[in-house]
Amino acid sequence: MTARPHIENLLGKASWGYDEADPDLIASCFTEDARMSLRIGRDGDLVGPFEGRAAIRALHADSMAAQTDQRRHNLSNLWFEKDTDDEAIAVTNLTLLSIENGAIRVLSSGWYRDQLVHRDGAWFIADRYVYLDLPY
Repeated sequence: MTARPHIENLLGKASWGYDEADPDLIASCFTEDARMSLRIGRDGDLVGPFEGRAAIRALHADSMAAQTDQRRHNLSNLWFEKDTDDEAIAVTNLTLLSIENGAIRVLSSGWYRDQLVHRDGAWFIADRYVYLDLPY
């Protein structure tokens, strides 16, 4: 698949945006009409969906404003449920780390399921589902 490095770059960019507290960078990874929802724990309630790039940006900005630690998102085991020239569904494992007061700890593990679209020569996230194994 020739799109794989572009999609890996997009997913890494979104993670970097969160880790560097840059909600505009994160928002730029999503389509204008994107959706995002998340669930914490198998029995947790579904949070969202947050609809539209502005709502997704606000969700991340509000979350970042409440944090005192440095977050690091580590993505691994990327695989594709679907891949065509203009659409893909990517599933990625997540390990979320926190660095604070000279200590590092694992906040959660989980996974993303991203529906991606190729528009105007670039890839974007059209729908993101986040599942976290543990609350943080």
